[in-house]
Amino acid sequence: MKLFVDTSVWSLAVRRDTPEARPEVDGLRRALEDGDLVFTTGLVLQELLQGLRGPKAAQMIVERFATLPLVTPGRDDHIEAAGLRNDCRRRGMQITTIDALLAQLCIRHELVMLTTDADFARIAKVRPLEVWGA
Repeated sequence: MKLFVDTSVWSLAVRRDTPEARPEVDGLRRALEDGDLVFTTGLVLQELLQGLRGPKAAQMIVERFATLPLVTPGRDDHIEAAGLRNDCRRRGMQITTIDALLAQLCIRHELVMLTTDADFARIAKVRPLEVWGA
């Protein structure tokens, strides 16, 4: 499986002294143990690093993420993400700009979104986004 892990799951898994017991965190752990491909993007790394206390915690995150394949949005991804967000808004769903872009990256690269954010399940009703556990 090719998995994209949202900030919501990474935060539960790596920012706390002991990872929170959630199915999504267990899914991430299993994927890493099984050698599944786990992707990230700069926005997720940035979100995790923001608000950390001390350089030790930041360095640990940077080191862990150094081994993950990085998907980088291009011009077309931003255009498609804007269209996705507009489609959602027309259907009465408010999603963030970042969530629209992350969903678009998953769609383009055929990645399964692992998240605790319910907005992605709503996005999946509008576009062909595969959400883990859904």
